[in-house]
Amino acid sequence: MSLNTLKYYLREAWTSLLRNSWLSVASMGTIIISLLILGSSLLLMLNVSYLTSTVESSLEITVFLNDGLQQDQMNRLEEEIKFIPGVTSVQFVSRTQALEELRSGFGERADILSGLDKDNPLPDSFRVKTREAEQVPAAAQQLSAISGVEQVRYGQGVVEKLLALTHWVRLWGSITIILLALAAIFLISTSIRMSLYARRREIAIMKMLGATNFFVRMPFMLEGMLLGLVGALVAALVINFGYLSLLSKVIVTLPFIQMITDPVILYRVLGGMLGLGFIIGALGSAISLHRFLRV
Repeated sequence: MSLNTLKYYLREAWTSLLRNSWLSVASMGTIIISLLILGSSLLLMLNVSYLTSTVESSLEITVFLNDGLQQDQMNRLEEEIKFIPGVTSVQFVSRTQALEELRSGFGERADILSGLDKDNPLPDSFRVKTREAEQVPAAAQQLSAISGVEQVRYGQGVVEKLLALTHWVRLWGSITIILLALAAIFLISTSIRMSLYARRREIAIMKMLGATNFFVRMPFMLEGMLLGLVGALVAALVINFGYLSLLSKVIVTLPFIQMITDPVILYRVLGGMLGLGFIIGALGSAISLHRFLRV
């Protein structure tokens, strides 16, 4: 492609945008709204996934030990637990430490536990974490079969429901994002088709004069790419300021809700929106042009 041909394509695309300003604004508005919905939904799903991952990472198994175990027996137990598939960390918690943590949890009412200093009923235990939350039930079953273990607790029943919930949230979140992307392509291609319909005679004349499909298509493709890129840029800026504003309010008013604060993740989402807008604009133009090039 020569430089003069490229200049012609760019000039035609720019002239088309100015000549059909209202249709261009309508197409851009469609892209902005579509990407706003898509970007907001993606950030929502990422935050839901982040929240569930945070909850999953906090899951641990408490292994209560039998009374009267010697130190060497506890050391052997610890080594045996470390060899269980999926186990990443094992922390020993003495009965004294467990009592202190319990007292700390009572806060100002810790004095009601003062009578337990001489006769501590809490057993020694191990706190066990696994690499993945899905490995907790299987690891707990293996732990309960070890000699010297009195009881194993990990929130049985609740953990399984949490894992099932996070699985469905991620699955339906992915499906929703795909459907929204397809809807955005459809809306944008429909909007661009309206612009092409208004210029169908111009396209037909160019074809009858011997213009190739590529020659006819390129200005419209560039127009669609430009509309997609500008629309995506506006949507990305709105989402960026909106999300940062929401994040600052949530941190102050609802500090217990974990949201994504890593700017790298946010910039990746915004960069992905720019690329998606560019691709959707080109794809929408290509889909719409296919019909009008049949002359």
